[in-house]
Amino acid sequence: MSVAIGAGIAVLTGIGAGVGIGIATGKATEAIARQPEAAGQIRSSLLLGCALAEATAIYGFVIGLVVIFMG
Repeated sequence: MSVAIGAGIAVLTGIGAGVGIGIATGKATEAIARQPEAAGQIRSSLLLGCALAEATAIYGFVIGLVVIFMG
């Protein structure tokens, strides 16, 4: 029972990543609307930030799997 609870808590990192990516996308859209000439630089920074945020969600998922199969 505690293994399932631990795995569930580990997978909750996906919520934070989803919220973070949503906020970053909204802010990047606002920035591009204000300065269209900087769209390329804003887009590359956005993609890097989204990749890092998504990596935290994947780490949480992997930890959840490790807890289930090793616990």
